[in-house]
Amino acid sequence: METRYNTIGIAGAGAMGRGIAQIAAQAGSIVRLYDTQAEAVARAIRELGAQWDRLQEKGRMDASAVQAAKQRLLPAASLQDLADCQLVVEAVIERLDVKRALFGELEGIVAPDAVLATNTSSLSVTAIAAALKRPQRVAGYHFFNPVPLMKVVEVIAGLKTDPTVCEALTAYARQLGHTPVQAQDTPGFIVNHAGRGYNTEALRIASEGIADFATIDRILRDQVGFRLGPFELMDLTGLDVSHPVMESVYHQYYDEPRYRPSAITAQRLAGNVLGRKTGEGFYRYVEGKAQVAPEPAVPAVTDLPPVWVSTRAARRAELFQLLKELGATVETGQSASPQALTLVAPLGFDMTTVAVVERLDPARTIGIDLLIDDAATKRRVLATNPATRADMRDAAHALFARDGKPVSVIRDSGGFVTQRVVATIVNIAADMCQQRICSPGDLETAVTLGLGYPLGPLAMGNKWGPTNVLEVLFNMQTVYGDPRYRPSPWLRRRGAIGLSLLQEEA
Repeated sequence: METRYNTIGIAGAGAMGRGIAQIAAQAGSIVRLYDTQAEAVARAIRELGAQWDRLQEKGRMDASAVQAAKQRLLPAASLQDLADCQLVVEAVIERLDVKRALFGELEGIVAPDAVLATNTSSLSVTAIAAALKRPQRVAGYHFFNPVPLMKVVEVIAGLKTDPTVCEALTAYARQLGHTPVQAQDTPGFIVNHAGRGYNTEALRIASEGIADFATIDRILRDQVGFRLGPFELMDLTGLDVSHPVMESVYHQYYDEPRYRPSAITAQRLAGNVLGRKTGEGFYRYVEGKAQVAPEPAVPAVTDLPPVWVSTRAARRAELFQLLKELGATVETGQSASPQALTLVAPLGFDMTTVAVVERLDPARTIGIDLLIDDAATKRRVLATNPATRADMRDAAHALFARDGKPVSVIRDSGGFVTQRVVATIVNIAADMCQQRICSPGDLETAVTLGLGYPLGPLAMGNKWGPTNVLEVLFNMQTVYGDPRYRPSPWLRRRGAIGLSLLQEEA
């Protein structure tokens, strides 16, 4: 297939610029690479040449393809060398003044029909193009690092961007071997916007003292299937990157509670406790390996009490079956005996609220998270309340660990861990669709490719039930009194009429 842009320019020879240069040269475009530091360009060309040589050694590129790619990658000594480029992609520092100045210079150099694209991850495309004579030819072209491996690219239309520019960039992205998604010019675009819920809600859970970092990571990996827990992910990314993005999206949305950052990351950033790159983050690293404390041992309990299950428990029939398989003695009366361990399985409410509303003895009340079918998870999560007796806590832990499945016991929380994180992710995604930032399909594609979630956010909501997610959010809003948890109209309406969250309106 003929490449749409035969000659492209890249301004910025950092990691992102190098990555874009690599895939463009491999796809057949002549690439002119410019940086204010000439040595950065020379270094980038050397590193890419060595990388192509390694790909040849591994049999992933043949000799002729490597030679052709090297010949297509050319240094640009000045911006004037980009004059014949049909497309120039900017990949410089994330500062509005720097990007505006660069595009101002380029506008007087390139042809009138050349496209100018910014790889910004958080700045407004409209603001970058505002001072130009031809803002209609400027669009966002947001690749992710490392570019050759991260196969999604966001194509962003500014307020005045000509639709044909985005169409051409979309087609070119496919020729580069990437999957393009279309986004409106809003803070965070798709991926950085949709990703707000995972880290910020986990930080909120930690800030409430509900569980430690490692426990939260284990729960979200084992119950939902995330590749990395939120604190592992922040350590990998580095708080010098992730915390400013949290603050940027929050403030650009005029302090919208759904995106509220955390004092935990602000403090750690100030203390240079950034993650892997500094050897210490939410975990300490020795030779690049996280030092994680072992899980608490399963308590040794000789005699287990009988178990009574709340009549309002989620997945009540499944819970009875699980208790039977674990060999528990189950009480079936209308109320628990004075000796019984009382099990509740709420959606969104905390154990204290359930015990009070259902008139249960809080000293014997334990909660279990059953938003997700137990058979589909690799971990069970129990929650105490402030009055739960230690013997009841230990008995519940020992009982639910009988078949060898790991058990985490956390302190009282509206929505446990999984419920509140999943509901927050789904709710933010639903509201992105409500705002028409992107299509539901592009949102799912962007998140699964850009964030590596096991399911797209809307698919998560469908799988575990829009009505269940709504119940979690409504009840958490009651528990915390925080507008952070108010349901998006997109979610509320579809949950009310039983419509798929992926269904677009006619």
